[in-house]
Amino acid sequence: MNHNGKSIRPFIGAKDYEVSRSFYKDLGFQESILFHNMSYFQTEGLGFYLQDAYVKDWIDNTMIFMEVKDVKQFYKELHDLQLPSKYATVRLVPVKELAWGRECFLHDPSGILWHFGEFN
Repeated sequence: MNHNGKSIRPFIGAKDYEVSRSFYKDLGFQESILFHNMSYFQTEGLGFYLQDAYVKDWIDNTMIFMEVKDVKQFYKELHDLQLPSKYATVRLVPVKELAWGRECFLHDPSGILWHFGEFN
């Protein structure tokens, strides 16, 4: 089978849709409003759909991995944004060195876990 895919766009939920919209804009994603309860967020050809929908088990088990060119520089930029100071439930975890590469973690306002990583 030949996959001629152009993108993968996960759908994620939000505990507080307006807070999550603000968070992702602060994170540097550009928002396209699709409906009153759904937006598409993208940066450099990568994107996802944010929904005004909250199912605790779903949100608590959602993780997204985004590969970046230089995770140490990316972490520094995340740190400089001071997102945990602006959003009460946001947590930023420093870069960890692993056998396959490096990654840092960011929990969004709803609890979705973002992995930002760089492969060896």
